[in-house]
Amino acid sequence: MAEENADRTVARSWLLLVVVTVLVGLVGFVAIFILGAQITEHDPTETFFEASDVFVQPDAEWNTTIFVSKSPETREIRRLTWLVVLISVGIFVVVEGLLVFAMIRYRRKNAETTGEPVQMYGSNPVELAWTVIPILIVVTLCLATVRTIHSVQPTAGERPENSLTVEVIGHRWWWEFRIPEYDVVTANELVVPVQRPIWLELGSADVIHSFWVPELQGKMDAIPVKTNYWQFTADEVGTYLGQCAEYCGTQHANMLIRIDVKDEADFKTWATNQALPAPNETTPSAVNGRKVFLEYACQNCHGVAGLSDGNFAPDLTHLMSRTLIAGGMLPNTIDNLKAWVENPQAIKPGCDMPALQLSKSEIEDVVSFLATLK
Repeated sequence: MAEENADRTVARSWLLLVVVTVLVGLVGFVAIFILGAQITEHDPTETFFEASDVFVQPDAEWNTTIFVSKSPETREIRRLTWLVVLISVGIFVVVEGLLVFAMIRYRRKNAETTGEPVQMYGSNPVELAWTVIPILIVVTLCLATVRTIHSVQPTAGERPENSLTVEVIGHRWWWEFRIPEYDVVTANELVVPVQRPIWLELGSADVIHSFWVPELQGKMDAIPVKTNYWQFTADEVGTYLGQCAEYCGTQHANMLIRIDVKDEADFKTWATNQALPAPNETTPSAVNGRKVFLEYACQNCHGVAGLSDGNFAPDLTHLMSRTLIAGGMLPNTIDNLKAWVENPQAIKPGCDMPALQLSKSEIEDVVSFLATLK
């Protein structure tokens, strides 16, 4: 009788667990639905501005899987990943298989069965097996991981020959790229040559960020007052997307990266153009926009070669050569530029660019000036 009562207690406990799990799931679903509706209702990107195609990459596929490898470094990471997956699956199959076997083979046949099953303890072969096998698995994973880290993570003195040095500086919430060899300064979008080692020197202007373009390399932190080194060699011409992988504040998810890999000739053409000073257009609207740019705080934050030396915000010398603005959130179109200049906080709440309360005509003129920066 006592055993039957115990069985009923166990059955009721399992039933209670299932019921509670279902109820918690339903409550969570309802909460997410309600909160989601509130977020949509009060989302500033829907309420206050009319920028088009938010979060669109017009000519590239957003791919954050580590199983698509377009560089020697990511191929090493993929090999390690598959090794870990296969070992983990093997452990799961063995453990779950033994568990299912024990549940079926040694289940209680009827309510009258009494006593505990035969206990096995003090068996040297069994204890040796469950000690040695895990040690071998851990040692194997450690050795494979150390080998991969040594292969893909360089030190300061391991700069490859003929590599292109790129200084990467993380800001809240955008990326600054400097290529000293060609005197190039750009933001969020980096252009590099195919089949040439790219040597990254990473730092940060404020908090810790993490540079991650999964098709080309793993993650590397960008830390204030410290330089970390990273490298990759792109196998193919194309566009590769990434983002900051270390939580860095309100707009962390919108701190995006775009790397355009070109052949050597196209890269040199791009770099040569980027090193040129900004064109000096003389149309009335562009001239008025330039005056507004210089009269307000724009010049204190943004640099334009030959015009201003600001380095707190993205360099705008060749703004219109970029595909995206707002740290990768918006396609670089005239309408989106107007929306951004009018009220950046409506698009990217918390960003450091203020709304200067410009008149409609001033916004038109400033954007006309920015449109000349090609």
